[in-house]
Amino acid sequence: MSITELAWFKSSYSGTEGDSCVEVALDWRKSTHSGTQGDSCIEIAPCPTAIHIRDSKDTRRPGFHVGPDAWRHFTGYAAEQA
Repeated sequence: MSITELAWFKSSYSGTEGDSCVEVALDWRKSTHSGTQGDSCIEIAPCPTAIHIRDSKDTRRPGFHVGPDAWRHFTGYAAEQA
C-alpha cells in the first residue's frame, strides 16, 4: 500500500495555524463480500482500540467506530445469519 492510498487527517488537537500538527491515517478496506458495482458496501479501518466503519458510497460523510469486542460479536452474529 502506498502512502497516498491512506486516508490522512489532522488530529483534533492540531491548531488552526497549521504548525505543530500530527496527521494520522486509516487504512480503509472494503468487505470481501462487496459486489463489483460498488453499492451496498461498507469499509472498515481497524486500529488497536477501535474499528472505524463508513459507507463506501459516500466516504466524505462521517462514519462511526466500535470497540474490537463489539466488532467481533457483530461479525460472529453476521456469519451465523449468512
